[in-house]
Amino acid sequence: MILKKGHLVNPATGTDAVMDIRFDNGIIQEIGTDLTPSVSEKVLDISGLVVAPGLVDTHIHFRDPGFTYKEDLHTGSLAAAKGGFTSVICMANTKPVVDSVNTLKDILTRAKGEKIHIYQTASVSYGLNGEKMTDFDALAANGACGFTDDGIPLMNAVFCYNAMKKAAELHMPVSLHEEDKSFIANNGINAGKVAEKLGIEGSPAVAEEVMVARDCMLALRTGASVVIQHISSGNSVELVRTALKLGADIHAEATPHHFTLTEEAVLEHGTLAKMNPPLRTEEDRQAIIRGLQDDTIDLIATDHAPHSAEEKAKPLAEAPSGITGLETSLGLGITSLVKPGYLSLMDLLAKMTCNPADLYQLPAGNIQVNAPADFVIFNPEEKWTVSDFASKASNSPFKGCELYGKIHYTICKGEIIYRG
Repeated sequence: MILKKGHLVNPATGTDAVMDIRFDNGIIQEIGTDLTPSVSEKVLDISGLVVAPGLVDTHIHFRDPGFTYKEDLHTGSLAAAKGGFTSVICMANTKPVVDSVNTLKDILTRAKGEKIHIYQTASVSYGLNGEKMTDFDALAANGACGFTDDGIPLMNAVFCYNAMKKAAELHMPVSLHEEDKSFIANNGINAGKVAEKLGIEGSPAVAEEVMVARDCMLALRTGASVVIQHISSGNSVELVRTALKLGADIHAEATPHHFTLTEEAVLEHGTLAKMNPPLRTEEDRQAIIRGLQDDTIDLIATDHAPHSAEEKAKPLAEAPSGITGLETSLGLGITSLVKPGYLSLMDLLAKMTCNPADLYQLPAGNIQVNAPADFVIFNPEEKWTVSDFASKASNSPFKGCELYGKIHYTICKGEIIYRG
């Protein structure tokens, strides 16, 4: 197939030009202007549309195995394709936990049957208990792409330090859920004006900040590639900025909901705006945007967290935290960051393609000859309304929102896997 006359935006090379792209057997063969198709080649005219590398998400939950009533590998893959994602990294907090080679192999074997690239992290500790380190060597040898106890903070500093040292030996990232639970009465809601108005105690930003401060220093001392997951506090952003200046190999994720919404959304959307870490203040949101602007935050990740309608219908203090994110991520990035002038489209896409791919050493995030034929094709000027979800879940505060950036095609392994 040849993609004709698409506006190629490729952050890995800085390319920003109208180009044709030829691919065959899932691999890019040629990039140029006015490529002539052979008799047997299909042509897809994408004039007026942007073609970029297939999006990469470093932080998603497909709930498989153990919680497949919320999501599974197949429905998660459909949601990813609809959102323009061709490569995703699943977290390890499944049931059973991904703390053994057998569980890891089972997921990766089944993942091969899906139309996107699904990568899997392994847990740092057995059973996510933060006490005994998993066999990093065996898990890495059998396909784990990184290590995380996501959802559960590593409270023991020495244990975390030793895990970072081992990950550094393997040149693999450790990603951390930063939350000192001793500060938290009710998670998922910021301890601030909205929580006071609702008459509940919430989760203060200091619960995140003390852990980020600790782990920035541990990253500096160990030399490990450390990812601060779903950063929510302006002070946390400043701590990462300082650690980078000191020379730490530190990375940070921002979610679309944290750079788009504030705690006020809980008053409007209730449990659909309950997430962990919680939405915080406008000052925190602006600090996250500044972190994205100066590359203190180098990753945009969805923390795609599907839940059933029944679970989200529970009272605010009882409902689980998290929202679906794969299908709205690009639209929110364009609408909340590019359109107001905070980031260029090139900069936004870097944080959703080459940056995550490079960190996790994935064969993704770049449109070049001999690279995989993985693309997202969209119109950044075209509006669309968030409505139907390919995910099993629809727990999103963005339902009904009009966003820019309509996705027309997602192509993975040279195959069109979504048409919009």
